[in-house]
Amino acid sequence: MSQDPFADFKNRQREMWSTFAPTAMFTTPVAGHLVRFAQIAEGESVLDVGTGTGVVAVTAARRGARVTGLDLTPELIEAARENAGISGHGDIAWTEGDAENLPYADASFDVVLSQFGHMFAPRPEVAVAEMRRVLKPGGRIAFATWPPEHFVGRMFAFIGRNSPPPPAGASPPPQWGNPGIVTERLGPHFEVPFFDRGTMHFPALSIGHFRLFLERSVGPMRKLVEGLAADPTKLAALRAEFDALAEPYYVDNVVHQSYLLTRARAR
Repeated sequence: MSQDPFADFKNRQREMWSTFAPTAMFTTPVAGHLVRFAQIAEGESVLDVGTGTGVVAVTAARRGARVTGLDLTPELIEAARENAGISGHGDIAWTEGDAENLPYADASFDVVLSQFGHMFAPRPEVAVAEMRRVLKPGGRIAFATWPPEHFVGRMFAFIGRNSPPPPAGASPPPQWGNPGIVTERLGPHFEVPFFDRGTMHFPALSIGHFRLFLERSVGPMRKLVEGLAADPTKLAALRAEFDALAEPYYVDNVVHQSYLLTRARAR
């Protein structure tokens, strides 16, 4: 097999997301929405791509599915394994692996899920082809993504403006939140998708509290702040810009983060 041209980029991603576990408190309700939207049924075989702390995988297992969770970052796999044990679902299979090179046989799963995970794979066409490859005939895909026009999509654009550029050929993750682009990407392998929307609620005593949480837990923000640690003036300006971006979405001590759900059946 030829060398992955994005290997170094993925190694950086693996390290960048290692501190993500505390966000499970906020992504857990979205996992419930996604699993219900995906219509997971008892006995189905389910793969959760970019499982993170396992909130989707555990939720699907509680519905009686036979679940496998995959993630690039070993620290998150360990958190997922702990969550599964606490919930009484120690039979979930966990794999450290890459959404662009899924280590499973063709036609292995009834459903492939992803919550804010596969969208970070640099080549959408590769990730889509891999997810379709491991689906059984008539299987389905369902995922949650961040639209570019809402807060998290705008936050990633803000991070991108202030960070070194990704390698050539890497697609911006928030494009996965555009229904037109999603329909085009799924088109070669899936029927016309069905969409829904929801909002993730992030309680915070102030925007400063919210930003500090992101700086400690969410890899791209953490890296951005670390890169400006030696320049307090630039760091202060960056934080002020972020606070202004977040302010319209902060209502009643909650940051409102809109997401897109997509479901489609394999051709």
